[in-house]
Amino acid sequence: MGFFAFFGSLMIGGAIAVLFERLRITHNGLVPSIIIALGAVVVLFMLRALFHLSFGSPGVDAIIGSAAALVLIPADSARRRRGRNRRR
Repeated sequence: MGFFAFFGSLMIGGAIAVLFERLRITHNGLVPSIIIALGAVVVLFMLRALFHLSFGSPGVDAIIGSAAALVLIPADSARRRRGRNRRR
């Protein structure tokens, strides 16, 4: 059961990354957003497995974790990168 939950969580995390890029919530590019979201899903899945910390089912953990990572982590670096490209 855990095997399918893990890969299902990864699929949900990737879908959230694509959705956030399509809706222009993030401006990182598709591949960096997917990598960030999948990293967050893996971290939350490990927290769930090791310490029994979760928000609910693995799917809910994947949605919350990937959305939070996409909004919080790359916002500052993407803003700096956009500003640097405008000055050229």
